[in-house]
Amino acid sequence: MHERLADVIGRVDAVTIAVPTESHLQVALPFLQRGIGVLVEKPLARNASEAQQMMEAAAASGAVFGVGHTERYNPAVAAVRPLVEHPKFIEVHRLGTFPDRSLDIDVVFDLMIHDLDVVLSIVPSEVVAVEAVGVAVLTPRPDIANARLRFASGCIANITASRISKDRVRKIRIFQRDAYLSVDYAAQEVERWRLVKGNGALPAIDGGKLEVAQEEPLKRELADFIAAVREKRAPGVTGADGLRAIQLAQRITDEMGRQG
Repeated sequence: MHERLADVIGRVDAVTIAVPTESHLQVALPFLQRGIGVLVEKPLARNASEAQQMMEAAAASGAVFGVGHTERYNPAVAAVRPLVEHPKFIEVHRLGTFPDRSLDIDVVFDLMIHDLDVVLSIVPSEVVAVEAVGVAVLTPRPDIANARLRFASGCIANITASRISKDRVRKIRIFQRDAYLSVDYAAQEVERWRLVKGNGALPAIDGGKLEVAQEEPLKRELADFIAAVREKRAPGVTGADGLRAIQLAQRITDEMGRQG
């Protein structure tokens, strides 16, 4: 592998790393150390220590460093983000059928991490408490998991991820004062419902689907990364974002381990 990497390093300005998670550090580090832009597929690494090593290499060389949390580039997520104001409760379901890949990691690092990144991006507050449970069904690692996160702001996020479900579901619901927001990641649809107060009359509920210009999230992600390399700026999802998601995922898996 090292010989093949050496052949590539002197010929590229940027690379995308899409190998098994256990090899992310080994493959990405030589490029980052040489100042070459790197986009690493999620999850950034197997653990926070490996992610930190990549962060430090990028900082030392000035390399553009991004992480492939593709849902952040989902047009539905982009459409709902300006509407989120002081969320109080977030409910997430990411359910899928048994995969033929990513079995080297558990369902938290495989699937839930998408939503951990999204939730961290819309709740500007520290996670102060984590409750979690996971069950290994078809692999030695948890295949279904639920995490309940409490933020310093008071917001609660309840996140469920499964890779052994019959149906495919990708939804996040956000509840805040006088408003309810719903995002279907897969359909790229957003609904907003608001409490409308009348003059002396009883309040009414108003809302419905919002217009979303549908586009392939991966295409948007790659375009942003290429532009970031050319413009020598940070991409939309940075290495620091990837590290935060890894750290939270680790807290969740540690809690699951304590639950036995």
